[in-house]
Amino acid sequence: MTDSKDHPQETSQSLSFEDFSHQNGITYWWASDFMKMMGYPTLQAFTKPINRAMTACLSINIDCHDNFIKAERIVDGNHITDYKLTRFACYMIAMNGDTKKPEVAAAQVYFAKQAEQINLMLSGANDVERLLTREEIKDGNKSLTSTAKASGVVNYAFFMDAGYRGLYNTGIKKLTAKKGIKPTENLYDYMGKTELSANLFRIALTEEKLKQLNIFNENHAIQVHNKVGSDIRKMVKENTGLNPEDLPVERRLGDVTKELKRANKQLNNKKK
Repeated sequence: MTDSKDHPQETSQSLSFEDFSHQNGITYWWASDFMKMMGYPTLQAFTKPINRAMTACLSINIDCHDNFIKAERIVDGNHITDYKLTRFACYMIAMNGDTKKPEVAAAQVYFAKQAEQINLMLSGANDVERLLTREEIKDGNKSLTSTAKASGVVNYAFFMDAGYRGLYNTGIKKLTAKKGIKPTENLYDYMGKTELSANLFRIALTEEKLKQLNIFNENHAIQVHNKVGSDIRKMVKENTGLNPEDLPVERRLGDVTKELKRANKQLNNKKK
């Protein structure tokens, strides 16, 4: 994670992430500097990982205004809208960066080492991606509920169970027991990225089908949801070699949330 454009007197090999920090009540890094370290050519291109990082923070009730501070400034004679990023904000952006970029991969390794130094149990990009997909599922289910109601669904529990049975070939209670999860727990919180994505696709595709077919019949809507789930089940099997119910259980997202909140405090208090 090196860059020499703002420090021409030094070689790129002599500069590190820490060399680009600033102090003004807090320790921060300019997004316009951090984007170069992450291999992004422009702030516009860097907007995507910044926005994803901010969305992840909002999903776990971490205040974005404390970590992503928008500021107007002059860089190379140009007026730009920039961000003052805390160390935690930089971590979250790195976890949401394009992993095909070697600079992003290096940044993720760097922050993993920082987390280890202060005993943070962070699992990196995978868990952040899970959080974001879980949030999309929450929003998707709200939208699907509205569309299902407009399609004549009265018993939403039956409608949802049909989708689960299509995807998992069993009901939600048996599925939860099979995966060794307590009945009081939310199954989504233990799903890996692939399984969460399969459920998100089930939700989105079912809603689209209900709208396209202009359905206003509960039984027909239930059949559609079951068929969509069954089709996605085949896709998961073909691409992973496993049925959805056999995909591995992962760390509870509630524990991920707690650790990220702890990281917000400890990373931002960490010295060089």
